[in-house]
Amino acid sequence: MPKFAANLTMLFPELPLERRFEAARKVGFEAVEYLFPYGCPIERLRGWLDSAGVRMILLNTPLGDAAGGERGLAALPQRQADFHDHFRQALAYAVELRVAMIHVMAGVVDDSQRELAANVLIENVRYAADLAAPHGIRVLLEPLNDRDTPGYLLTRTAQTRAAMEAIGRDNVRLQYDFYHRQIMEGDLARGLADNLDVIGHIQFSSVPGRHEPQHGEVNLPYLFDVCDRLGYDGWIGCEYRPKTTTLEGLRWAAPYGIGACP
Repeated sequence: MPKFAANLTMLFPELPLERRFEAARKVGFEAVEYLFPYGCPIERLRGWLDSAGVRMILLNTPLGDAAGGERGLAALPQRQADFHDHFRQALAYAVELRVAMIHVMAGVVDDSQRELAANVLIENVRYAADLAAPHGIRVLLEPLNDRDTPGYLLTRTAQTRAAMEAIGRDNVRLQYDFYHRQIMEGDLARGLADNLDVIGHIQFSSVPGRHEPQHGEVNLPYLFDVCDRLGYDGWIGCEYRPKTTTLEGLRWAAPYGIGACP
């Protein structure tokens, strides 16, 4: 049976952050993602995790100047020192909170700099992977769709695989998101099978709308079954925005032992 992790950056928006961890556990989640924890002290986050009895499995590297349009720094020329600082910050959170995966955000780059940016990404991710490896932490790269994030360096699965092969580190893995893949490439089940050897984490949401599985054009329960048939034993992150409330939207999860208590 698939293992689902609640993405607390998106789920339970009706609750303050400190209550989302316990809310996730109460409905049956044993693991959570929290993408950008940097505004919260590590000790406070650890207390919420321990009190709720859930484990945090994923965080992202910082966005950089989000108001200025930055979406990560790993591929940005002349920003290597800033990326190194950001990754060390992410690693400190991951080590202290026992988080096993860090999604390294490549960033938005100008078309004229894409070749240079690809080389910068390779060097920066090698640096990150080498720092993370002694702690048993995986570094993830994720292709994002260019509708939501125009100009992002990584947008397709094959392109991301090629970057991973050039990086050449065993702890660098693919974050395979059904939402982004559907917008950019489709062919979700075949893409899953073709890339299972390098997938480190899976996420999902509906297309369009980025909501629960029961909305939109994609048969997500079928894809969850495909994950099982292929032998994928990692986590599947629920990275979606509830269409109404989180609890009302969780009827999709009842077959997997997750949902509101009666």
